[in-house]
Amino acid sequence: MKKLILWCMLFVFGITSAQKYYTKTGTTNFKASVEAFEPVEATSNSTTVILNTENGDLAALLFIKSFHFKVALMEEHFNENYMDSDKYPKATFKGKLANFDMSALSSSPKEYTLEGTITVRGKTKEISTKANVYLEGDKIMIESFFSVKPQDFDIDIPSIVREKIAKEINLTLNYELIKKK
Repeated sequence: MKKLILWCMLFVFGITSAQKYYTKTGTTNFKASVEAFEPVEATSNSTTVILNTENGDLAALLFIKSFHFKVALMEEHFNENYMDSDKYPKATFKGKLANFDMSALSSSPKEYTLEGTITVRGKTKEISTKANVYLEGDKIMIESFFSVKPQDFDIDIPSIVREKIAKEINLTLNYELIKKK
């Protein structure tokens, strides 16, 4: 009986001791602009991100319709013609900050390799990029950048606008995570 109680205590402690940091207001920007044409860029300020500080596991969820453009018609075309956001309403990322060490964080950015899979429009792609991670007070800041191609996610660009949209879409991530209670 004592062993069972001890095992249960260790199990509960193991679950509750995992420290997680999160945000529901992460910023994700994308740019698919080509010089000499109208900028194709948008921002989402509602990316949800969770980081497990014990092992560096990172998960993110972004609703496609949360991307906002300066030009309303461009936003409408993005959602209806390219992203089919009624059928595929979200994009997700599941991955890891390789060799993440919470105790090594300070106010100076530390570079980690961010690896995982991004899923957009039901298509999954492996990603490997760099992420700068640092502390700002009691918050963990994560900044990263990577590029994807529309064809990676079966996004068809009509020939009439193909020259006005970049062949690679640049994504910039800026997340401010707080400790989950």
